[in-house]
Amino acid sequence: MAFFRRSARRVARPILEEEAYARCHGARSGDLVRIVIVDRPIIPRRTGDLTGELLRRAFEARLDARSSADAR
Repeated sequence: MAFFRRSARRVARPILEEEAYARCHGARSGDLVRIVIVDRPIIPRRTGDLTGELLRRAFEARLDARSSADAR
């Protein structure tokens, strides 16, 4: 029966690490990694004038505003 004839098995040859990387990720090039320096905006910090009580009141005010907006 020629239909069920086995084909010759191909034996995989060992490959080097560079070839395996190239097969998975493409060829390496020097421009894959670039260092970009981004100037971050300076965020002003409030020091000393915001006490725990003022912060709690501001938080409650925001919660109340959100609750009244949800009720609409």
